[in-house]
Amino acid sequence: MLEVSKLKKSYDKLDVLKGVDLTVGKGEVVAVIGPSGSGKSTLLRCINQLERADSGTITVFGEDLMHTDQRGRAVFADAKKLHSIRLRMGLVFQNFNLFPHMTVLRNITEAQVCVLKRNRKDAKENAMRLLEKMGLETKASAYPCELSGGQQQRVSIARALALDPEILFFDEPTSALDPELTGEILNVIRNLAAVGMTMVIVTHEMSFAHDVADKVVFMEGGDIVDQGTPDHLFGEDASERVQQFLQRFNR
Repeated sequence: MLEVSKLKKSYDKLDVLKGVDLTVGKGEVVAVIGPSGSGKSTLLRCINQLERADSGTITVFGEDLMHTDQRGRAVFADAKKLHSIRLRMGLVFQNFNLFPHMTVLRNITEAQVCVLKRNRKDAKENAMRLLEKMGLETKASAYPCELSGGQQQRVSIARALALDPEILFFDEPTSALDPELTGEILNVIRNLAAVGMTMVIVTHEMSFAHDVADKVVFMEGGDIVDQGTPDHLFGEDASERVQQFLQRFNR
């Protein structure tokens, strides 16, 4: 479903991505781990076209979002093609990004109406179904400021799911939450994994990555240092750098 090849991104003279290669298959859950500043979030933002990579290839659902021409210049899909591909992807941010002036119900409904052109009645019914799955059906009329951080993040996940994505990206979805609320969100993601949702999750929750992911990717310094099954990354066969990093975490 996703193939990234030789992806590079720099800010001024700082190389944030140094030629990253990544593949994600249908129904696969990929956890991306590594120290802060390693390029994890930038990788997700480039895939979702919130940032434009300098060179490399991003192929989603067999279609090129970008490639590099013979002169080494990045060539991006035209606006129509980009829009159609992005409709099939969803992104959940670490800081929720809900509209503060809209109720929970409208936060989930509006994109369905504006982007998918879904009629408002069907959009509301879909939103309520998702809120029920998140255990938030009683919060439909509430505003984001009236919710806990865990509840806001569940609403943001519901909003992403409302657009029927085929692949869902999470950018450190629990980093803004205290440990008690973190469990709420991890359970939601576990349930999505159980029903076969394809996901790429940037996370600092090592135990979660071990238990839920099909593949774990370790990034450092703008590149992928090691990757493989959870048993590989969290075992004795992982690279020395990965083992050193994981010593700070207790599974």
